[in-house]
Amino acid sequence: MNINLPSEKRYYSIGEVAKAFDVNASLIRFWDKEFDILKPKKNAKGNRMFTPEDIKNLQLIYHLVKERGFTLDGARTHLKEGQKKTLDKFEIITKLETIRLQLTNIKNQL
Repeated sequence: MNINLPSEKRYYSIGEVAKAFDVNASLIRFWDKEFDILKPKKNAKGNRMFTPEDIKNLQLIYHLVKERGFTLDGARTHLKEGQKKTLDKFEIITKLETIRLQLTNIKNQL
């Protein structure tokens, strides 16, 4: 899954994150409550501000729940048991998807 967020920012609002993942902001808030690996900062108003690390964790949660069909309990357990292995595999899959997209673009240009 490719998300379009500017990489130079240190914090992203919940609206930006929800738009990048093409989900409702309420789902992001729900996942924030359900998964301990998400730790967005909150400003004085109480608005969640997500760091790039939080975005990576959200991508992993999105992948497990939306793409692989895990239940919330299953995803939570999967993250706790093998977080390092899961992160490594997810990063490899993400890089391969990016390479595939680049190769497809090159093929279309030829």
